[in-house]
Amino acid sequence: MKPTQIALRAGLPALGAALAALPAQAQETAHSIDEKINEVVGAATGPFVNFIFAPFPGTSFPWIVLWLVIAATIFTLYFAFVQFRAFPHSIALVSGKYSDPDDAGEVSHFQALATALSGTVGLGNIAGVAVAVSIGGPGATFWMILAGLMGMASKFTECTLGVKYRNEYADGTVSGGPMYYLSKGMAERGFAGFGKVLAICFSIVCVLGSLGGGNMFQANQAHAQLANIIGDYPGWITGVIFAAIVFAVIIGGLKSIAQVTEKIVPFMGVLYVGTALIIIAINYDRIGWALGQIFDGAFTGLGVAGGLVGALIQGFKRAAFSNEAGVGSAAIAHSAVRTKEPITEGFVSLLEPFIDTVVICTMTALVIVITGVLQVDAETGQYIWNAELGRVETLGDVSGVALTSAAFESAISWFPYVLALAVILFAFSTMISWSYYGLKAWTYMFGEGKFQELSFKILFCIFVVIGAAMNLGPVIDFSDAAIFAMALFNIIGLYFLMPIVKAEMISYQSRLKSGEIKRYA
Repeated sequence: MKPTQIALRAGLPALGAALAALPAQAQETAHSIDEKINEVVGAATGPFVNFIFAPFPGTSFPWIVLWLVIAATIFTLYFAFVQFRAFPHSIALVSGKYSDPDDAGEVSHFQALATALSGTVGLGNIAGVAVAVSIGGPGATFWMILAGLMGMASKFTECTLGVKYRNEYADGTVSGGPMYYLSKGMAERGFAGFGKVLAICFSIVCVLGSLGGGNMFQANQAHAQLANIIGDYPGWITGVIFAAIVFAVIIGGLKSIAQVTEKIVPFMGVLYVGTALIIIAINYDRIGWALGQIFDGAFTGLGVAGGLVGALIQGFKRAAFSNEAGVGSAAIAHSAVRTKEPITEGFVSLLEPFIDTVVICTMTALVIVITGVLQVDAETGQYIWNAELGRVETLGDVSGVALTSAAFESAISWFPYVLALAVILFAFSTMISWSYYGLKAWTYMFGEGKFQELSFKILFCIFVVIGAAMNLGPVIDFSDAAIFAMALFNIIGLYFLMPIVKAEMISYQSRLKSGEIKRYA
């Protein structure tokens, strides 16, 4: 044997060991990269994140949630409880009974509603509600429903303005949302410079929120659920697959997105709510008890730490984080509707918090309460509080999405597979909707055009892969803060512009009553 062959053979075991160590080294390198990014981003964005989610002085209530709840209350009173008065007409609009096929716009009322819902219905409805109920007790559900009902007025206000001040182009496409009504609407009120500043600030945080909370977080959680079901594997594989599917949908613009969401949203809504109703039916003998826990807990706290205030904070927080009423994101989707009456899309949009929070979030909370996964002290009848974890003791000591899964699994053994499918669909639909929100904010800042649109769509898909492959805690924290920073700029504008919405509403309702508004079906 030649010396070179001897040397080669002698080196083979070492080479094999080195190759075997490569995956571990790659994983270790990835972790170190994650840590480095977390360290840099955390240091740079920490003050901003802390500011957005800081508690209101003297309370533990995040000021941004209070900002959203106060706005929802003001709009509810200013528009004389429009969410209840206009509810039947909203249903008629969604069903197409007043839709003129010759109206300008890109999508139907139903498609606009489905697209906006796909951006809000997501992991918050599954994991977030579980967190709220485990911390605030069953009573958090009552306050969550109340906040959702009031949030309907916020959606009504912003989505009416989204249509009124949208840009309509010769090719039939439109661009609308807070950045347009903040600049154009505020200029009408004599605050052009201030409105332009609000619009630019809104657009910046909208793009950041789109790439983070509306993209990376969704991809990351979808991969986690898949890995939990089929076993651990590299996240970039999930990322590449998701990015390819997302790109195939969003490259066709809003019409393509709407065609997908109008199928996915009803399917995943019926799948999830239907399963919840089955669980409730199985435990029919505990329905009265569970409702009693929710109503009693709303006003007494049922012995949970924080009592009434704790339940109220968790309920309002979950509603605000779930339906995004006042954030302005939905106004971007609703502004593309086919209509010549801006107020009609305001009516349609108020259904969104009702479906997202009052129906879907309540189903999650009711299943968690009714199945008994929250541990109760047999002697006192009160929930057992774990001070160390800061929440109620739970079956299996789980929280978040795992608690929701445990609640459903207690009655249906195969539910974790349904939950995995729901999470994947929720994540996918959220991503394609937020890609459109980010795109419209992007083109507002950099101009309309094929190059600008394609550059953002490619950038968005790159972030899908990054989100699935990496563990970027501070990046996600920052993007979540960016989404709620949208509400800061948006609601300031809504206060200035709500008289315009009221004038639109009075005009439309008088014409509807006189028969001037035609019914087409």
